Order: sequence, then structure tokens, then C-alpha cells
Amino acid sequence: MPTDTDSAAFWEQHYARLDGAWGTHPNPVVAEAVTALAPEARGASGAPGTALDLGCGHGGDALWLAARGWDVTAVDVAPTALDRVAERARAAGVADRVHPVAHDLARTFPAGTFDLVGAAYFHTPLDIPRDAVLRRAAGAVAPHGLLLIVEHASFAPWSWRSEDEVRFPTPDETLASLRLGDGWRVERCDAPQRTATGPQGQTATVTDNVIALRRNT
Repeated sequence: MPTDTDSAAFWEQHYARLDGAWGTHPNPVVAEAVTALAPEARGASGAPGTALDLGCGHGGDALWLAARGWDVTAVDVAPTALDRVAERARAAGVADRVHPVAHDLARTFPAGTFDLVGAAYFHTPLDIPRDAVLRRAAGAVAPHGLLLIVEHASFAPWSWRSEDEVRFPTPDETLASLRLGDGWRVERCDAPQRTATGPQGQTATVTDNVIALRRNT
């Protein structure tokens, strides 16, 4: 098992091998949650809303958000992934609203606060302080902003870890791990099922945890 020191190398190799078209559409769970809970791309001041997409991959969610008016900071550790995000943003005419930034989130984190902070499937086979990164994500939410965590609660057959014996946290356990104080409202904390499509077009029923939290102050 590689260690956290290998994050950049591991994910760069992963994306260099991956079909550049994979992951370029928004995740339906993310799209549904944002549409329901943050339908207007604007912050509390009425200015265009800012979004932070952690572990953006090929940018499907970031590009979808930008097309709806969000100003998106798209974070990944893999240069190949970030280059592909930038290229697709230019092709889609949203390059002014998509800002690819390299971070190894186990070590560094984007500065500032954002109206929407998303961590969709922020999983890795590497040994990283995932709970601590998600707590930093909560700290990056602006007042009245939304934190959206979508995580695997089951493995799809095409996952690299589909044969591992893994106990997934419940949504409530993930919520508790954030150690949030007062000033937050739980908008969603559930584990819906859906039909997922794999990189070769195969399908399977999977379960996701969805944790959506509004910062009141």
C-alpha cells in the first residue's frame, strides 16, 4: 500500500492512464444536491458565488458549476487532471470561471472561504488524514454557505478496491467526524442508492453517503 508521500505520483499515474473523457460529466448526486440546496450561483452578498471543488479529477462537477455561474476553484494533486480541466473549461467558454489549482490536500489547502465547498468521492487508497481534510473543508465555508460531502458507501464492481473488505462510515458517523460546533444546519444526511455507470459502460447499484450542511454564521 503506498503512503501519503506518494499522492502526487499515484494520482498523476492514474490520470495519465485514464481516458480523458471519463469524469467530464457532473456526478448526478452532486448535481441533484446543488440544484436543490444552492440553486442560485450567488453568495450571501448577492455577488457571483464562489465554489471550491476538492479532488476535482477531470472536472465534471467544476465545469457544470461554472456553466451555472459559479466561480470555481478546482483542486487536484495531478497535473494531468488539472491540465484537462483547463482545456475543457476553455472549450466550454468558462475558463474565466474555472481556476485549476494544484494541492496535496494532506499538506496544503486553498486559502479563503467559499459559498459552496464540495468534496465528492474524496477517497484514496493512500494513507492520508481524510477526516482532518474534511474538517478544513468545513472551515472554508463562508457564512450562509454550503458544505457538500458525497462519499462512497459501497464499492462498484469496477473499483480498484472492489474485493477489499471495507467498513464504510454511516452518514451520521461522517457528520460526527467533522466536529462541528454551533452555527450549522443539517440539510441532508442520508445514504441513497443509485445506478452508477463505469468506465466501460457497465452499470451497478451503489450506495452513497450525502452530507449537506449550511453554515448559519
